[in-house]
Amino acid sequence: MFKAEEGKVFIDADYSQIELRILADMSQDKIMINAFNEKQDIHKICASQVFGVPLEEVTKEMRSHAKAVNFGIVYGISDFGLSEQLGIKKKEAKQYIDTYLGQYHGIREFMEHEIEKAKQNGYVETMFHRRRYIPEIASNNYMVRKFGDRVAMNAPVQGTAADIMKIAMLHVYQELKEKNLKSKIVLQIHDELIIEALEEEKKVVSEILKRQMENATELSVHLDVDLQIGKTWFDTK
Repeated sequence: MFKAEEGKVFIDADYSQIELRILADMSQDKIMINAFNEKQDIHKICASQVFGVPLEEVTKEMRSHAKAVNFGIVYGISDFGLSEQLGIKKKEAKQYIDTYLGQYHGIREFMEHEIEKAKQNGYVETMFHRRRYIPEIASNNYMVRKFGDRVAMNAPVQGTAADIMKIAMLHVYQELKEKNLKSKIVLQIHDELIIEALEEEKKVVSEILKRQMENATELSVHLDVDLQIGKTWFDTK
């Protein structure tokens, strides 16, 4: 459905696991930072930690479950939510989460700290000090209050990812303009940025896009970008 104009191509750049990388940086969790910096399989490492087995004994199912925990933690997932997602008992899901937070001490402390900060200040902040006010955290209603806890854990990470993307977009736009290139940004979807580039500009634009996105900010772990080129949006997938 989405096709580049005649003589042009789409360049699709996608941040790789940006929220987990931000979580690693903000929490300064040693296990997660080391896994990213050593370019290890973050979900396999998590499975090894959660299930207490050596890396070589991690099965596909274990990795799949660990992946759900990894991404779920970013969103403050509950044991009920995880049990529904994985089709397992609530007790088992709770055990996964408790074991995860028992292994990843930095992440547990970071989350507890953000909830406490939200209770004291009424808001949390992204890495760039953009605030998200959370009145729900002081609610008398238990369910509303728990929602506030989840927002307090998630907003600094997800908000920072959004901030980084905006910085990257500005830098990409500025460099395209400075170099008098005719290629232009046409779409941004979460952690993905798409440029419609002239065929003769695709090499230089690809280099600009990848470099600016990966260097939008400095974290304890490297920001990785996957880049694909195609005549349609589908082709870039």
